[in-house]
Amino acid sequence: MSVKFKKTYKFALKASLYIMLYGFVLVMPLVIYFTTVSWWLYIIHSILVFFISFFIIQYRVEHFIYRRVKKIYDNVSLLEHTELRSKAVTTDMQTLTEEIEKFATNKKIEIESLQVREEYRRDYLGNISHELKTPLYTIQSYLETLQDGAIDDLDIRDQYLERAMQGVDRLTFIIKDLDMISKLETGALHLEVGVFDIVACIQEVFYFLEYKAKQRHITLMFDMSYDMPIYVKGDRDRISQVLTNLVSNSIKYGKDKGTTEVSIEDLVQNKMIIRVTDNGEGIKKEHIPRLFERFYRIDKTGSRQVGGSGLGLSIVKHIVEAHEEHIYVESSYGYGSEFSFTLEKAPLDAYADPLATD
Repeated sequence: MSVKFKKTYKFALKASLYIMLYGFVLVMPLVIYFTTVSWWLYIIHSILVFFISFFIIQYRVEHFIYRRVKKIYDNVSLLEHTELRSKAVTTDMQTLTEEIEKFATNKKIEIESLQVREEYRRDYLGNISHELKTPLYTIQSYLETLQDGAIDDLDIRDQYLERAMQGVDRLTFIIKDLDMISKLETGALHLEVGVFDIVACIQEVFYFLEYKAKQRHITLMFDMSYDMPIYVKGDRDRISQVLTNLVSNSIKYGKDKGTTEVSIEDLVQNKMIIRVTDNGEGIKKEHIPRLFERFYRIDKTGSRQVGGSGLGLSIVKHIVEAHEEHIYVESSYGYGSEFSFTLEKAPLDAYADPLATD
């Protein structure tokens, strides 16, 4: 407490001491030679002057600093009035300096955060512009060619109309994905949570992507034989979409004659973890933190050979988080990647419910 007292009242203490000594030295000779007042009474008077001066100076300086600092904050509109209380501002310059530095540091962090968000906004707008522009230009070029007379050639007409329709399909795909992400972020997309067999769900995804995998000579497989159903809680359609996006990505970026393996494991007492592992090209470490951003692509050349809207992993992340679950990624460049996410196990009594089975 003594250290705090000395720091807080140092200025007022010194000023009061100077006033007392000045008064004592100036007036004491006059008291001795011209009055009959006892010099003990004068000493007591000097002590009273010291304490009175101390409290007056301390009060005036403290409120002077408070008003000045508060006025600065009010003028620049950087701090709410409620954040600055008179008891928090004293003549302790070290404490005041620390508070100002803390305030400045917090504002610096806020500014840096806003700069990061602004950069992300610019990247996002640039990416979505590029994604929409590519199919639009494709559609426009084919239609203009047909309009210039190519429509009279039936073979060219059918071929160009088909390619234009593919561009329309891609635009529709991007817009649907953007709409889904927006709904997931705002909570407008309602999850139909129920109990379902995750093994059957994965098997259906394998059937759906079987032809695509065969084109790349990639084998879709479980890590082991799951003879019995494994029931989990969630929106079956959305979880199926998560699995479809993850398995589809592993096929896109997998190596020829490679494998995509899905495993189901107990994580904790009431959680399962589903892993999608491939032995493809893998992902460099610098890309991993941004994998789930909208339109983020590892390939910066702008190649779209693998297709897709660039929103698949972002949708995966939003769906998993909408279930209040977690998604993880591990990758070794040149050796493959593993994406995994958690799901809640279904309670034991749900197994007996005939409506819970697929």
